[in-house]
Amino acid sequence: MARPVRVLNVAEKPSVAKSVAGILSHNNLRVRNGRSPYNKIFEFSYSIGAQPCDMLMTSVTGHLMELDFEDQYRKWHSCDPADLYHAPVRKRVPPEKTGLLQTLEEEARRCQWLVLWLDCDREGENIAYEVVDVCHTTNPRLNIWRAHFSALIERDIHHAAQHLGRPNKMYADAVDARQEIDLRIGASFTRFQTMLLADSFVTPFGEEDKKLVISYGPCQFPTLGFVVERYWQVQAHVPEDFWTINCHYSSEEGNANFSWARGRLFDYIAAVVIYEMCAEEPTATVCQVTGKECRKFPPNPLNTVELQKRASRYFRMGSEQTMKVAEELYQAGFISYPRTETDKFSENHDLQSPVNEQTRHPLWGQYAQRLLDPQQNLWRNPGNGGHDDKAHPPIHPTRFSEGEANWTNDHKKIYELVVRHYLACVSQPAIGYGTTATVDIAGEKFTANGLMITAKNYLEVYCYDSWGASTIPNFEVGQQFVPTRLTLDVSKTQPPTLLTEADLINLMDKAGIGTDATMHDHIKKLLDRCYATKDANTRFCPTTLGEALVMGYDTMGHELWKPDLRALMESDMKAVSDGRKTKAQVLEAALHGMKECFNDARAQKDKLMEAMGVFFERSQGGGEQRPAGERVRLCPTCQQSHMVLRKKPDGKFMVGCAGYPNCRNVVWLPGPILEAAVTNLHCDSCGPGQVMKIHFKFRRAEIPPNFSTEHTGCVGGCDQVLQELIEICGTGTRSTTGMLFLFDTTIVEWRTQQQSLNGNGFGNAGAHQRSCTNCGQVGHYNSNCPQQGQPRAQTQRRNTASAPPASGVEEVHCECQEVCVLLTANTEANRGRRFHRCRSRTCDFFQWEVVTGSNVPLPPDPAPVQRSQGRDRGARGRRGASRASGRGSSGRAGSSSSGSSRSNSSGWRGQSDFGGSNVVSPTGEAVRSGNCFKCGQPGHWSNACPS
Repeated sequence: MARPVRVLNVAEKPSVAKSVAGILSHNNLRVRNGRSPYNKIFEFSYSIGAQPCDMLMTSVTGHLMELDFEDQYRKWHSCDPADLYHAPVRKRVPPEKTGLLQTLEEEARRCQWLVLWLDCDREGENIAYEVVDVCHTTNPRLNIWRAHFSALIERDIHHAAQHLGRPNKMYADAVDARQEIDLRIGASFTRFQTMLLADSFVTPFGEEDKKLVISYGPCQFPTLGFVVERYWQVQAHVPEDFWTINCHYSSEEGNANFSWARGRLFDYIAAVVIYEMCAEEPTATVCQVTGKECRKFPPNPLNTVELQKRASRYFRMGSEQTMKVAEELYQAGFISYPRTETDKFSENHDLQSPVNEQTRHPLWGQYAQRLLDPQQNLWRNPGNGGHDDKAHPPIHPTRFSEGEANWTNDHKKIYELVVRHYLACVSQPAIGYGTTATVDIAGEKFTANGLMITAKNYLEVYCYDSWGASTIPNFEVGQQFVPTRLTLDVSKTQPPTLLTEADLINLMDKAGIGTDATMHDHIKKLLDRCYATKDANTRFCPTTLGEALVMGYDTMGHELWKPDLRALMESDMKAVSDGRKTKAQVLEAALHGMKECFNDARAQKDKLMEAMGVFFERSQGGGEQRPAGERVRLCPTCQQSHMVLRKKPDGKFMVGCAGYPNCRNVVWLPGPILEAAVTNLHCDSCGPGQVMKIHFKFRRAEIPPNFSTEHTGCVGGCDQVLQELIEICGTGTRSTTGMLFLFDTTIVEWRTQQQSLNGNGFGNAGAHQRSCTNCGQVGHYNSNCPQQGQPRAQTQRRNTASAPPASGVEEVHCECQEVCVLLTANTEANRGRRFHRCRSRTCDFFQWEVVTGSNVPLPPDPAPVQRSQGRDRGARGRRGASRASGRGSSGRAGSSSSGSSRSNSSGWRGQSDFGGSNVVSPTGEAVRSGNCFKCGQPGHWSNACPS
């Protein structure tokens, strides 16, 4: 019998070491402490092939070593940041892991073999070589082996122990190259940005006892670029009206909604002309009916990226939490290794065993039984997603469970998702029969689609997918009918939505930013470093700091925030792991290019300063921290932090949430404030909770003469004095308030006099105080803004019937039952027209003055002006406009909103009896009346109108 060899086994985590030792020893083992209190040593006997072994199983906790510069380069001011591109670096064991180091050295001296049970990916291979380096220093004669496994189950662990291989040095070199590139680039740019910007501007992101570090990461920054670019696209979007003709037909057999073949028109006159043609000859003729079988295929096998995307989409679970839960399920043996790029199963993979284990489950057990029954014909070999990392299979269940006692709801959700996804990917696709009917109305084509699901198949178990069935009446070619409803509807283009976490992961995956195992870390860093925020719907929005950094580098001409540079580096590191390039080649190419980029960025540092200046005030006297401020109220947005009164370095006042940047709620106060202090009085009208009043003192020269220089008011929204001062004098921020208030003629005349005396506006007020609250531009005010929209036509039409004559005999009352004030419009389109408005402005009542005998045509509904909120959009709006793809800046790049029918909002819908149908003209009159929509006279249509 062969003499036993002593084998040191090292796993990546203590829990994995315990599981592997328990499986190999059948729980017949001894446990003793090592030098680290968290990493136990398990001893047991085992045979590898015919070789008996005395096994010692221990673990590390992730990376054993860390890469850093030599001591003379580690302090921030010890060298020029550009020197970091060639400064010497070395790997060392950090002080907190000295116990692990001593354990490995002591045990390796007495062993002949070293078996590495690290995770089977590039990162795990790099950790394996860190362990090898430590053990080799004390025992150079060690025989090094590598165990490859994908799940902590008996089958996989015993197979790995009996089929040991060798570690892959090329995988470890690829990680070494990435670590060195990230260290040199990140340290140089982080030191450059922080030393340049942190003490130069007053930002709300730094903690009182710590200096703000403005970090840079080669993966983190392109990830931030995705968030900022989408935000710019949203800001650059200008809504635009478009019109569609919608046709609906109802019968005893069902309903059919027909969509217009033209889709939508942005020309109002053209849309009306076409609609009138259809309204004159509303008979629809069926010209084509097609039907065919259609299928909805199940998803491909699950990999890491898809797991994160689907958990975010289905459960709104963050990627970091998803990977944490998946790792815990893997370590407990319930699912396979969760960090894998593979989305196809190998030919020799046992596909039926996981299904067989799930037949006992109360929710999907019966479906699993049907899958294994050949007579059901439900089984289908899974699809091929086209990705294979050659290390792990796709994520799949490895052990049955109805839910463990220590599981949280997140554990249950992730486990259920993995199981249902696996059952779905080995199932037949859903089958349906689709019908498409095309009709002709006055030469215009309309189509309706119907779907009847004949076999749900995988949809029975995969509850996250849906395939909406819709039935339509049976149509035959040549059949004629009159639509039940034919309407001309108006909608507005919508901007793209902010990126969700699933969207962000998808963009990172396509661009090659990070790996499947590191994407969630890069996203977490954006949030931790206050470069972006994430709301309850997992949508990302950049903070002012994140946006300023991207804007600064963009104006330099460097696309560091674009994914191309990092994607090239990731491709080079993949080449190292495949043996097509060496570590030295990749390091030389990457660092040479980035050093040139760094030197150029430093030469253009003024542009980075200018970008920061768009969002932040310059610091006075170094890193001066913003005072805490006096509490005004509980923040109504986040319901967690208080709104506090703050004085900015430039002397202006604001009330902002103390929870910034997690909460960005802010109330901008009038610019002419000289002093402000929170009082002990609270407002009786505003809530929730107590809203403390503030005592203000204003500069006499900057406010109208009919306003007092002292005022005690409320910032909760009820104070009319503050509202009027904001409208007249602007706020203490660069941006406009986004609030629109109307004021009487006296104030307008006073403003005009002040403008004629001083072309710059109100005395010595800043430029931000002179900006228009409608468009954000300087040089004019809201009342004469060239972009000011016209009042909505439907508002007038809604109120005209109840409007009394403006003769002074009968007064007009608003919805508050108060007598309205009569004001005069000063916009370009309606200058001189008078209108009624609620005197106290507590309701939204609005009505144009009705002049007896007047037949002035009503203006069409305008596109609303998109106003800036809370910060200066000027600079970034221009950047965003240049970044918007397609026709985003003109309003047509976004998706359309749900159509708001003119028939409802503008009174366009009338009634006409065409065999029980309701066919209407654009004027709202019945088609048979023959009224022209231009002049309103009967007997002709608009295309033949004599006027």
